[in-house]
Amino acid sequence: MVRLDEEDGSLLVLRFHQPYAEGDEEAYLAGLDAIAAHARPFRLMTMFGGGPALSRQGERAQALWFKATRSRIDGLCRACAIVRPNAGEEMARVFRRLWSFPLIATPDEAEARAFLARHGEGAP
Repeated sequence: MVRLDEEDGSLLVLRFHQPYAEGDEEAYLAGLDAIAAHARPFRLMTMFGGGPALSRQGERAQALWFKATRSRIDGLCRACAIVRPNAGEEMARVFRRLWSFPLIATPDEAEARAFLARHGEGAP
């Protein structure tokens, strides 16, 4: 299942987890495009359930998305939390090389939400 929601306080939440279904990869990539098209500043939480990896073509499309949208996302996103099994500081370091906004990678949704709350609207 893939879903992109906008919660109160300009929080975008991209979910990619069970139940997994055919078409999830395409829906995930469409979710990335919707994030890049967002018109206002936002905070981002991505939630991955540890399911199937992207196909080789999906990995390529994701890499091209990162490259094409890097400056736009860096300008609009105020903070990002990646929630995924086994996520930690090593994963966060990889993404911090891509973007300059505050970022955390954790397996704990509550920790991610607390981090994003500290970087909410009006936060420096």
